[in-house]
Amino acid sequence: MKWSNFEFYSPEFFWLFLLIPFIIIWHVVKRKKNAATLTIPSVKGFKAEQSILAKLKPILYVLRIAALCFLILALARPRNVAVSKKTKTNRGIDIVMAIDVSASMLARDLKPNRLDALKKVATDFVNRRPNDRIGIVVYAGESFTQTPITSDKGIVKRTISEIKWGQLEGGTAIGMGLGSSVNRLKESKAKSKVIILLTDGVNNSGFIDPKTATELAKELNIKVYTIGIGTNGMADFPYSRNPSTGQLQFRQQQVEIDEELLKYIAAETEGKYFRATDNKKLQAIYDEINKLEKTKIEEFKYYNYQELYRTLVLIALGLLIIEYTLKNTLFKSFI
Repeated sequence: MKWSNFEFYSPEFFWLFLLIPFIIIWHVVKRKKNAATLTIPSVKGFKAEQSILAKLKPILYVLRIAALCFLILALARPRNVAVSKKTKTNRGIDIVMAIDVSASMLARDLKPNRLDALKKVATDFVNRRPNDRIGIVVYAGESFTQTPITSDKGIVKRTISEIKWGQLEGGTAIGMGLGSSVNRLKESKAKSKVIILLTDGVNNSGFIDPKTATELAKELNIKVYTIGIGTNGMADFPYSRNPSTGQLQFRQQQVEIDEELLKYIAAETEGKYFRATDNKKLQAIYDEINKLEKTKIEEFKYYNYQELYRTLVLIALGLLIIEYTLKNTLFKSFI
């Protein structure tokens, strides 16, 4: 077993060490008072040889003081503490990110463009949701599930990195994107179900009305966070390809986002509407959603204590026994 901590359970007993110097002083003073004094006119007739035992006699008191020190340490309850942790997720969240992949997502009001900016932020969001399942739905003029709800974050991040425009026919079918996301979550047994719906336009295609899809989400207790991505005013939008180079050509166009619809969807499902006008605001929006939708995790700590005071008590007892034995045998004639 690997011990990770050492502690004294009752360190207040260390104050008793302050008594040790006074005990030593008291012993020295008392010893001098109790010592017999023989007065003689001369010691020339005596041979001055002191027994080795007389020199070693103070060791008895050293043993007693050492025993007292070990007893004080034992009272302080030294112990090793092994701490093991176990976490339990008791409220998982299933999240579907519905991403608009229409051509307007290549607009360059976010850098390098809306779609690439979103992919970076969405990947970071996935990294911060280790205990949740996430799915990806993409939509333009129609919609489909790019990745079903999964706990495999590697698959989700790879899917996000591979998202590109032109996968679906043109248009913006917000109702279709929301409907497909609701369909992904309808069988979910998670305690909390969330859709993050992002678009940069208005609903102009698809056969599912956004308000109908909103009612379905509401009935299934699915919370929808809606994000309108795009600056206020004008932005560079792609409008054609250069016939000689094949590269996209851009021109200034008015940014149009159906904010009323997005606010309605969020309000009806007890979610929240956000507007991302630049890269920083887009990041801040996902940061806020990350804080709003927290997975409840319980952490259990298990403590295993190895008490060490018994060893110290035995050492103190052993020292006292040695002192008593020496006092009544080897040093008996000097006591």
